[in-house]
Amino acid sequence: MASDRWVFGYGSLMWRPGFPFAERRKATLHGRRRAFCIYSVHHRGTYERPGLVLGLAPGGACRGAAYRVDDADWAGTYAYLMEREQPTETYVEARRNVRLDDGRRVEALCFLSDVRHPQWAGALGLERQAELIAGATGLSGRNVEYLRDLVVHLREMRVRDTAMERLLGLVETLESHSA
Repeated sequence: MASDRWVFGYGSLMWRPGFPFAERRKATLHGRRRAFCIYSVHHRGTYERPGLVLGLAPGGACRGAAYRVDDADWAGTYAYLMEREQPTETYVEARRNVRLDDGRRVEALCFLSDVRHPQWAGALGLERQAELIAGATGLSGRNVEYLRDLVVHLREMRVRDTAMERLLGLVETLESHSA
């Protein structure tokens, strides 16, 4: 339906959307890429010991999931997403065109990384990302679990992200040496 709304997920929204949806499709967003580029002081870290969470950084393309939300469910879904995605307002709410795996192009609600926000980590090397993720824990749990869930769900979607897989290996090595 023309009044249905879409939401694009590239991280935990892919495996734990937390809102009712009428349709889920694999989707690609062009012009942004998935990256651990946001210091997490809430969900996966603290102010004293920040972790890292994913953001949609400028450049490239990102494969994820798009959810069609019935108009009747939109108000509740939108309120839920604002609370979940914006606890420290590190993202910019935007509407972007995404390409669905069936060829359709739809406009979807996306949360883009705010490169001017103090929690913007930018383009960190994999070793620095691993140092920040290893041992970090926040209100939503251990940072490594977030990364592990990402890698598992990307594999399930048949998306091969060698950088994320390599990052997971580095984090697991660091955590095994500190145990």
